[in-house]
Amino acid sequence: MPVHPKIAATFIFLALLNACSMDKFLVRSSIPLIEGGITALNAETDLKLAEESIPTNLTMLEGMISIDPENDTLRTFAAQAYYGLSYGFNEDNRRERAVNFYLRGQKHGSKALAINGLNDIEKIPMDELEANLKKMGKDDVPALFWTAGNWAKWIDHNRNSTGLMQLPRATALMQRVLELDDTFYHGGAHMYFGVYYGAKSPMFGGDFKKSEHHFDRAREITGGKLLVADLLQAQYLSRQKLDREDFHNRLTKIIEAPDDLYPELGLLNQIAKRKARMLLNKEEKWF
Repeated sequence: MPVHPKIAATFIFLALLNACSMDKFLVRSSIPLIEGGITALNAETDLKLAEESIPTNLTMLEGMISIDPENDTLRTFAAQAYYGLSYGFNEDNRRERAVNFYLRGQKHGSKALAINGLNDIEKIPMDELEANLKKMGKDDVPALFWTAGNWAKWIDHNRNSTGLMQLPRATALMQRVLELDDTFYHGGAHMYFGVYYGAKSPMFGGDFKKSEHHFDRAREITGGKLLVADLLQAQYLSRQKLDREDFHNRLTKIIEAPDDLYPELGLLNQIAKRKARMLLNKEEKWF
């Protein structure tokens, strides 16, 4: 007996829906594996191996997002991965590529925030953005942090009027991170504000005491084991203060630090060592 076309169409729809649901189930059940991979990558001290592995993992992550586009956790992982790929392996010698990756990371982070109710962060009036940020809770901290981090880095590489006008928005996101959990990602929000207040002269809104406070707090959170706090302080605050001795001493200390100083973040410490060597090569030019 022939099947009625509407019934056949319903069966096909249900089969496709079931397949889609199964794909999403498999994607979501893989999240602990992704978290384990991030932990392993953070501990990797071979920079070449890390650089080669990140694009493959990102391609896989993008594929998972295409299956489950409303998954805020996957979007946040992508924002973190694009930031790491840009800052660690492209910013210093492939600027255009880094800028593109920062933008991708910011878009993924913005989508994660939108999924959880914080919409149109690039467009809504500033007072409305700040009011909506007050509604965000501790569970939103990762998305807030990686969105703001990518956004601020993109702005730093686009120092035109359009880019700089967006900085208060990125900073508002990071301020909310500071309020909700100032220890998140090893005091990363404090490092953000250390740079924010230290990278410009007091005449243009800088505040060296606030900068020092934030860098000190970041070191307190990690017990001084995360070298990037000293790297950023030398790069931005010491340079802005024209304090050559502090600049030189901090970078030298980074280079001489033991490779196993902070095993769980060995990759970031190795990146800091490489960047410290590059900055020391600019000492004569800057001072």
